[in-house]
Amino acid sequence: MAARTAAVARRSGAASAPLLSIGQVLAKLSPEFPDLTPSKLRFLEERQLISPSRTESGYRKFSPGDLDRLRFVLTMQRDHYLPLKVIRGYLDDLDAGRTPSLPMGGAVPMPSMLATERRYSRDELAREAGASAALLGDAVSASLIAPADTYGDETLQVLRALVELQRSGIEPRHLRGFRAAAERELGLIESALIPVARRNDPSSRAKAAELAREIAGQLEVVRSSLIRSALGRLQS
Repeated sequence: MAARTAAVARRSGAASAPLLSIGQVLAKLSPEFPDLTPSKLRFLEERQLISPSRTESGYRKFSPGDLDRLRFVLTMQRDHYLPLKVIRGYLDDLDAGRTPSLPMGGAVPMPSMLATERRYSRDELAREAGASAALLGDAVSASLIAPADTYGDETLQVLRALVELQRSGIEPRHLRGFRAAAERELGLIESALIPVARRNDPSSRAKAAELAREIAGQLEVVRSSLIRSALGRLQS
């Protein structure tokens, strides 16, 4: 694993850059990933997604390549709900010089090419999405977009989708059921996590978070299949 991490570091051109402590890694990545904790970092190391070096005293030290790799893993989890074993398989192929694809389709940029997510104010979000202020307000009222001071790329994608849906006559108020469905799915996930959540230690919390993402990904597979099946009946 150390060799794979070193390979990523060489590709990012930062193999000789200063190493970072856990605290420095958290400071750099927490704005993008607020749920990142030291226990999460240790869990990802246990799963062989990252392999930081160690000082003589045993403290973990992260290279810029490790940071790129970590940002990639967290982005794939957050934005695509991919299981860690799938992400690790992708990285193994990447380190072997292949150009693999992930289940959501298409090749994914190398970790060093993942940029920090841009943040948008409310006005910037509406402008980038081509949405009216009224549509954005309706989306917030329908709980499709959470109110916030700034928004990320995922919210931008949602608002762009709402713009296209509005052109077909589908308004945010028509989608209120989506929020209710999401809450029901959350209840299913929470029920499945009860055996792990009872063990209230850092390692168990990290495992619960990973299991939640895996379950969410499987629910997305089922939902997509049902929609495709319904569309098939509609077209026939």
